[in-house]
Amino acid sequence: MAISLREHGYYAPPAGTRPRPRPFENAFIDRIYATLSPVYDVLFGAPLQPGRRAAMAALGLRPGDRVLEIGTGTALTAPLYPRHCRVTAVDLSASMLRRARARLARGGLRHVRLLAADAARLTFPDASFDRVFAPYVISVVPDPVQVLREMRRVCRRGGLIVILNHFQSANPALASVERALLPLTIRAGFRTDLDLETLLETAGLRAVSAQKVNWPRIWTLVSCIRN
Repeated sequence: MAISLREHGYYAPPAGTRPRPRPFENAFIDRIYATLSPVYDVLFGAPLQPGRRAAMAALGLRPGDRVLEIGTGTALTAPLYPRHCRVTAVDLSASMLRRARARLARGGLRHVRLLAADAARLTFPDASFDRVFAPYVISVVPDPVQVLREMRRVCRRGGLIVILNHFQSANPALASVERALLPLTIRAGFRTDLDLETLLETAGLRAVSAQKVNWPRIWTLVSCIRN
């Protein structure tokens, strides 16, 4: 069952402020990415690629590792995966997956398979993967806690969960700006007010490392060991 966003409070609303906009649904997100897909690589490719490369190092992939990538988009990460691992990359958007398939075909990336899937309702059995990676997706899903819980469920015990995302700033002044921008950003399909600590705690995860990546340094690469 989907977890109530307001009940768990991981959007970090400050006391005394007006209610947050209602979270978007999958159909809304799908429309956004159908529009963005032709220009997605230009907007979110090279500027965010340093974070993807840092994530590859954090994943520490070994021969034979089973990897799940959540929200693969146009498969910009796919060329970075070593060919000695087995990658399953999922996305909800048919438009993005069409472009992802074209990228895999051009690069001969046969170690990566693509699937259409709702990240909040994965159909994989428990403990199916050694590594689970979510690049730039947690703030664009309707229920980020449920997505993280699914990532935890399908990761084997002792495996690694890596999250690459923007989270609400710990600086009070910057956090207030991010909250003020929320009514605009939510219409563009992403949130700016996710609190990392509360989000992980609610999902049953604990960070073992966190580092800022990309420029400007508003993106965080978080690693969690599946306990």
